[in-house]
Amino acid sequence: MNTKKPSKVNLKPAAGYLLIEPLEAEEKTSSGIYLPDNVSEKPQQGKVLAVGDDEITDSGVKRDSPAKLGDVVIYKKWGGNEVKIKGTEYLFAKFEDILAIVIAR
Repeated sequence: MNTKKPSKVNLKPAAGYLLIEPLEAEEKTSSGIYLPDNVSEKPQQGKVLAVGDDEITDSGVKRDSPAKLGDVVIYKKWGGNEVKIKGTEYLFAKFEDILAIVIAR
C-alpha cells in the first residue's frame, strides 16, 4: 500500500478523464517472498485525485464518471497517459479504462 501523504494537485482533468495517483507495486508476495525491482510490474491500482466533467459520447449519450474523488480503482494495464509533475507520477485515465472500484472491508 502507498504510505506517503496524499498529494495536492491543482489539475482538473478534461471531460471523460480521471486523475489517478498509482499505488506502489507490491514488493512481497502473499507467501512472504520479496520481489526484486526488475521483476515487479507496474501497478494497475491507484487513488482518484480529481474527476473530469461527465463525458458526452459521439452518439450524444452522457457518460458519468465510474469513480469519485478518493476511490481506489483498478484500471486497464495499457490504459491512460502517464505524466510526471514535480517528481511524482500520475495517470490520466479515460472513464472507460476503469475496470473496478476497490471496496474496503
